Amino acid sequence: MRLLPTRLMAQITKELLSVLRDPRSRFVLIGPPLIQLFIFSFAATLDVRNVDIAVYNRDAGKWSQELLARVGGASFVHRLHPVHSPAELERMIERREVIAAIDIPESFSRDIGAGRAATAQVILDGRRANSGQVVLGYLNAITVALGGELRERPRFAGDSAAVRHWFNPNLIYRWFVVPSIGGILLTFMTLLITALSIARERELGTFDQLLVSPCTPIEIIASKMAPALVIGTFLGLFMVAAGVFLFRIPFTGSFLLLLASMLLFILSVVGIGLMISSVCATQQQAILGTFTIAVPAVLMSGFATPVENMPVFLQWLAQAIPLKHYLIILQGSFLKSLPPAEVFANAWPMALIALVTLSAATLFVRSKLQ
Repeated sequence: MRLLPTRLMAQITKELLSVLRDPRSRFVLIGPPLIQLFIFSFAATLDVRNVDIAVYNRDAGKWSQELLARVGGASFVHRLHPVHSPAELERMIERREVIAAIDIPESFSRDIGAGRAATAQVILDGRRANSGQVVLGYLNAITVALGGELRERPRFAGDSAAVRHWFNPNLIYRWFVVPSIGGILLTFMTLLITALSIARERELGTFDQLLVSPCTPIEIIASKMAPALVIGTFLGLFMVAAGVFLFRIPFTGSFLLLLASMLLFILSVVGIGLMISSVCATQQQAILGTFTIAVPAVLMSGFATPVENMPVFLQWLAQAIPLKHYLIILQGSFLKSLPPAEVFANAWPMALIALVTLSAATLFVRSKLQ
């Protein structure tokens, strides 16, 4: 009875040494994810800053100057570019010199002075659709604020709406990006470590020796899981700590629930990685297989676009992606103290994915023994 744990421990030690004994391998597995976390946390943002805006002002009145003064003083604006004709305005947008243009008609100040609704046209560069919509939202906020100040009639209860953003009051985009990037990097590294495991044995010619050893298929799969589980847990915890202590993101959830969910997530990704490794003959094929699976998984995880906006078929397919469920738990643990019921609702799909994929990998190893 004592042979089983001893044999398994020997296999786990061998797998850990094969991954960590090379200093370059240790740096590749640990260094780049941490560097990428710091770089992407500042680079991956939908906030719009330092934009140039063209202004075609045909009104010489007070209120057009007031509007432009407020736009020019906004934190997201780098510079206002006055133009003197529609053709010049069109040319600046066409050359990407500005992201938007404001066309103020001659009657703008006169309409405001007469108590009528005044309008100004905003023209956006459709080639930069997301940034253009964000700029439009900023400009709308400025005009709404100016319009509120121009109202002279008494305000009654319910006359205006107060906007409050729950969980992220100041709309700090990094509070959303940092936890998500941590989950994405953990996905890539865990997949890469496990996808290379069996493929490396095949390429070196030691997989057949492993099959004829006294180890059972379950022991072989368990030993292949160990490096990814150890390294993945270390990286995951480090990224959570970086989010809390370095980026000052509030952590309001349960650390124990997050840790349990992280382990389930790593196991589910390990299962997918072992399935990739089982069908690859070389490490190069395993690396290509990793990116073939990981890139669509990131795109369909809800990180960039909501899963609800996807076609129904892709929404169902996204349920089989561990990252989709883990990001909900991770973001919820940071910002909104996700209740245990919600954690469980997203944890059991990861447990099911881990069970299916690890069972499939075990069946593959068992088929090689026959």
